[in-house]
Amino acid sequence: MFANDRSIDNLEALFKEVKKYIELQGQYIKLDLVEKLTVLLSTLILILILIILSMMALFYFSFMLVYALAPFVGSLIGGYAIIGGVVLLLAVLIYRMRKQWIFQPMVHFLARLFLDESTPKK
Repeated sequence: MFANDRSIDNLEALFKEVKKYIELQGQYIKLDLVEKLTVLLSTLILILILIILSMMALFYFSFMLVYALAPFVGSLIGGYAIIGGVVLLLAVLIYRMRKQWIFQPMVHFLARLFLDESTPKK
């Protein structure tokens, strides 16, 4: 089958090229994973920062609303009760809608990030 040296050289060259291709594919997979993990971690950090800032804003706005409601309700305690009830209702609403508002968008984001075959960038 391999009567001359030329076909053996061709086979050796093919083997070297296949080996090089496999090594390059491994490097590509590593780089792709690093890119996707970077996007994921930066998104998580951004969300964490936004949640912290939103909680601080909610804290100050709730105090502002308490003092704004105090003259209408008659006391600070009534204002605190109303704002506490509103925040509690908001927490229950978020808990009830967690699949639509939190889990599904997170699943879609992660699926797009890790499962979609992106076209090569030019």
